[in-house]
Amino acid sequence: MINNIRNKIFKIDRYLRIPRILYYRAFGMSVGFNSFVSEGYINYPSQVKIGKLSSLNRNFIIEYNCETLVNHSYPINIGNGVFIGACSSFDITLGITIKDSCMIAQGCKFIDHDHGVALGTLMKLQKGVSFPIVLEKDVWLGCNVVVLKGVCIGEGAVVAAGSVVIKSIPAYEIWGGVPAKFIKKRV
Repeated sequence: MINNIRNKIFKIDRYLRIPRILYYRAFGMSVGFNSFVSEGYINYPSQVKIGKLSSLNRNFIIEYNCETLVNHSYPINIGNGVFIGACSSFDITLGITIKDSCMIAQGCKFIDHDHGVALGTLMKLQKGVSFPIVLEKDVWLGCNVVVLKGVCIGEGAVVAAGSVVIKSIPAYEIWGGVPAKFIKKRV
């Protein structure tokens, strides 16, 4: 009984895929051929580019926090064949680039900005600091990974579940922990 209901819901969702993509495209989002965008929140679809054969799963959040919108480039650029798991969120001020064939498990968070903490000035008067985030090709992030500002994760790198990435990771290495530290090279 439960399986029948679940199958009917997924069958309906499959047919909602095309209208959802058309809706986002009407607001300027670039969505590649045969990409899947499930229900989620995007505050500025015109600032998002998704390559072909990519998948954004349920309850994702893409929030672009910038006073001026970029006209001719996409600050949030998701490559071809990228999988983004359910409940992942992107809190972006400058930009994020996710290159081809990356796998991002559920619950991952990307934050490309931070607040100033200088002594002698009221916290609410301090300016934020932003640096873009880059995930090179074939990166795998486990569940609930947090990636902070200015991080570049090298090609073929793996980040263990629950890690907080505060500095760049070289290619073909496995990192994990809070903060993320080198575990071993991929063999």
